Amino acid sequence: MATYAFLAAGAILTVAPFVFSVFTSLKSPEEFAGGDPLSPPSSPTVENYTSLFGDRANFVVPLAVTVQAVAVLTVGQMVCSVLAAYAFARLRFPGREFIFWTYVATLMVPAVVTMIPLFAALTHAGLKNTFAGLVVPFLLGSPYAIFLLRQNFQGVPSDVLDAAKLDGAGHWRTLWSIMLPMNRPILATLLLITVVSQWNSFMWPSIIAPEPTWHVFTVATQALQQEHSDEWTLVMAATVLALAPLIVLYVVFHRQIVRSLGISGLH
Repeated sequence: MATYAFLAAGAILTVAPFVFSVFTSLKSPEEFAGGDPLSPPSSPTVENYTSLFGDRANFVVPLAVTVQAVAVLTVGQMVCSVLAAYAFARLRFPGREFIFWTYVATLMVPAVVTMIPLFAALTHAGLKNTFAGLVVPFLLGSPYAIFLLRQNFQGVPSDVLDAAKLDGAGHWRTLWSIMLPMNRPILATLLLITVVSQWNSFMWPSIIAPEPTWHVFTVATQALQQEHSDEWTLVMAATVLALAPLIVLYVVFHRQIVRSLGISGLH
């Protein structure tokens, strides 16, 4: 009983800030200022959400930029990570282990260490305040995804791969028809992680694209908070909009995530 009480308390502490954000976003500024900030809205209104896409905030551009950037980065990272992981797991070439572990070791390097030289290089190449500047540095896979996929690709039974080879399957067919279907839960989890991390990306977009033309959703929300620091209902509406796609993704992929955790624990 004490365990359930502890878990319930942890769940409440985790969910409460999100519920508070939704309540605040559905209140008028007058109700929020004059009533209990933690109480549900007495007269819910969507005015804050409509204001975000009007002349006051114009979140249409940040939303469009964010969706495009997330789509490009997700496709690029997933494709490159799958190909690299398959090569490291199933192809034999000189220096394979050294190259793999050297690449994985870059996980130990904090992102802020490479931020300045990366910014200088892209600025010199004329990619500051461009869409390419947002996506190019993170397009070709990630060490974490490649490491996780490689471990799971190596866990595929050799008998299955030998049977495919006897059937005349080459590397492309083996990857498409065997590796990917057998590792679908891991791929779904990596897809979710990639989308969430790129959707929430803030530091790099704020550095490489400070102009409003290429603001992503997180940077636009911060600019909105600075410009309308006294209008918390408007800021919370932007926050809820930023969270909504991530919640939808979790609802869609939560079964795959649970399955991937079980599969990963077997290796």
